[in-house]
Amino acid sequence: MTAVEQFEIFDDEFQRAIGPNPKLNLLVDGLAFAEGVCWIPDQNKIIVSDIPNNRIVSWNELEGFDIYREPSGCANGNTVDNEGRVLSCLTRGRAVVREEHDGTMITIADSFNGGKLTSPNDVAVKSDGSIWFTDPDYGFLHPELGHGEMPEQDRNRVFRVDPETLDISVVSEDFDKPNGITFSTDESILYVGDTGRTHGEFRPHQLMAFDVRGNRLENPRLFAEVNPYVPDGFRSDTDGNIWVAVGDGVQVFSPAGTLMGKIHTPEVAANLSFGMSDNQTLFIGATSSIWSIELNIAGASRPQS
Repeated sequence: MTAVEQFEIFDDEFQRAIGPNPKLNLLVDGLAFAEGVCWIPDQNKIIVSDIPNNRIVSWNELEGFDIYREPSGCANGNTVDNEGRVLSCLTRGRAVVREEHDGTMITIADSFNGGKLTSPNDVAVKSDGSIWFTDPDYGFLHPELGHGEMPEQDRNRVFRVDPETLDISVVSEDFDKPNGITFSTDESILYVGDTGRTHGEFRPHQLMAFDVRGNRLENPRLFAEVNPYVPDGFRSDTDGNIWVAVGDGVQVFSPAGTLMGKIHTPEVAANLSFGMSDNQTLFIGATSSIWSIELNIAGASRPQS
């Protein structure tokens, strides 16, 4: 794939964001399926869930590739909270867990209404410390990556966890398969992906947007429909654009939901994260490989509470 074929530009703002001579750099290969891409500022490293191998791997400039956590409970989505602790969604473990600074693992959420969660997929932390995550049924549908056990929840949902009490509450249940999740730059909007199309062409393949009103979500609306695949992991940048990992790479949408451009990866892309000291490097997990690209725009940082 040539440099010209790697980038499709539909808007001058996308060209500005990627710069005049963008280049994809291969950092790691040989993984089984790269997901849960997350930059850890305190450690200056990127971590990536290698789900079928039941591990989380890492990469940084000085040490290169390493194993971060093994076994991982078939971890999927990862993020960092306001204190720099890593939160992980466990597909097989059916829980959201937090790694303390001393390495101790704490369970944040593993049940609702007396039943086990199905398979937490992706997670985002708000500046007030609250934890928001998705719980689709992929762990049931794909036992090789999850558990194969009949769901104890009656539907797939999006949850919020109170940072002090760890009380769990439903913020949305109007999804086929809720997947990726992230806040807008100012946290006034929550974006949630629906990847129902993975199990039927007629099913959803879109990003929904919600207005955030304290602990609640209001005004659900279609933000963007992704074609020809589904929106998996995504992040916002400082201009409010949304960078979405999809089947053929990365698609970038303006705050208005207009497709600005595409970055094509050699393999199916599932997740991404901004990182490095200036937050202007985009890391992409694409099946067996991890890629990076230096940008002219930074990923959004959470406002401080």
